[in-house]
Amino acid sequence: MKKLLLIMLCCLPAIVFAQPGIGIKAGLNFANVSKASSINNSNRSGFLFGVFLAPPNTGIMSYRTELIYSKQGYNFQSGNNTGNVNLDYILMPQLMGINITKYVQIQFGAQMAFLINAKADSTNTGGSSGPYSSIMSYYNKFDYGFAAGAEIHPVAGLLIGARYNISLGKLYKDIGSGQMPSFTAADAKNNVVQIFAGWTFGNNPKKK
Repeated sequence: MKKLLLIMLCCLPAIVFAQPGIGIKAGLNFANVSKASSINNSNRSGFLFGVFLAPPNTGIMSYRTELIYSKQGYNFQSGNNTGNVNLDYILMPQLMGINITKYVQIQFGAQMAFLINAKADSTNTGGSSGPYSSIMSYYNKFDYGFAAGAEIHPVAGLLIGARYNISLGKLYKDIGSGQMPSFTAADAKNNVVQIFAGWTFGNNPKKK
């Protein structure tokens, strides 16, 4: 799976940069998990970057296809254990857009995600601690859900936006009670707020 994702990351820019309406974006993540009150979870910051295909459209409706690397996770406190979980995903949003004037676009749609790496660092207040670097077997590698947000296009190809990603799939596998580390929660699901900026290359006709 990792080799396949690497090939996609290498090949996609070469394909889409030959077309108008492609772009790059980068920004910050404010990530957490829902349905995880048992571990007193809290937000963890990360980052994102990637490429997208957004063919020029002069009408009200448009669409967006993206390939994004997203660093997510959460902080936790469970009993005497505190720490953080870091999750690396490849996101593939497929979004519809509603153009509100030529400067503002509302976006919504579906999103697939592939987990490529997971690490946790836990500290016990009693004195013992340790990093967990081989925990991929606890996770569902595939995730899915919805994404919604808005962008403003102030000048030329510049875009500034915000988006909320909410997962429908469970973060952790069901491998039986009593076998999960203290930083896990059986029903945990990803949710992420993204703030980003980017640039669209190619033809960008003004929307009427």
